[in-house]
Amino acid sequence: MKRIALFHLETLMWIDRLGTFAGAAQRLNTTQPAISARVREIEEQLGVSLFQRDGRRMVLTARGRRLVQDCEPLRQGLERVLLDASDFAGASGTVRIGSGEIAAATCLPGFISAIARERPGVTLEIELDLTARLLQQLLSGTRDIVFLAGPVASPGLRTTPIGAVDLVWASSPAVAESADLRRNGTPGAHSFPVWSLPDHSPLHGVTLETLEQHRIAPRTLNTCNNVRMLIEIVSRGQGAAVLPETMVRRELERGILVEVLPRPQHRVHFEAAIRTRERDPMILDLFERATRLSIETAGEAEV
Repeated sequence: MKRIALFHLETLMWIDRLGTFAGAAQRLNTTQPAISARVREIEEQLGVSLFQRDGRRMVLTARGRRLVQDCEPLRQGLERVLLDASDFAGASGTVRIGSGEIAAATCLPGFISAIARERPGVTLEIELDLTARLLQQLLSGTRDIVFLAGPVASPGLRTTPIGAVDLVWASSPAVAESADLRRNGTPGAHSFPVWSLPDHSPLHGVTLETLEQHRIAPRTLNTCNNVRMLIEIVSRGQGAAVLPETMVRRELERGILVEVLPRPQHRVHFEAAIRTRERDPMILDLFERATRLSIETAGEAEV
């Protein structure tokens, strides 16, 4: 029997995890024909079929599942030994990170800088998306680590808190003045248009809650799914919105925005998450670093 290489076992693992040869090829930075060739090689050497098609997915046969289950700890152990021997200095590969917009703006820059400095061989693929889709991508294996608004509970996930952000009701000075706000923050004779993230966002719930608390009937309640665009809209005098304090701190300091209502008591908490079954040493190393993140001090985070 010819020798079965480590990359053969890694190929089987990623086909199993992602469900397609194309997905495994993308994850391993190779081509689909190369993945097919690897599968043929190992099947010919073992004399058994390892995969069968199930709709659009490729699933392991019973013997294939047993092979992956038995060999994956060996592969991971070898990777861990090699990485530990080099203090992870020689670590390489691609880690796919998903993040919500607020988390990306607050904690990711410092995290990325530390990885680039201490793990120069690691390539990061970062994609911003909504929490629901990030969770789906993580569980399906198309993302390795995600940063999102919590709390998140799932038996398939391992999570760690990375901090929370305060929220502020903000508008341009002109809108605040036209709304005739009293000193205690209660609106006077006039209301104002309100902007918010869509209803699946925690910020939307806080918006509705505080409007009801202060008995405000907004002139209009508009939505936008991008926080940066919300900030731009509000800064240009188009209304008021509940916004993350960390993302508008400079605008508040410079007087471009002002606070028009008392700050909501609710804070948005964030978590980093990986799959419970994750065993890749590089991903586990980056997740351990994520446990040391702090959104409150994101600009000075040491990871």
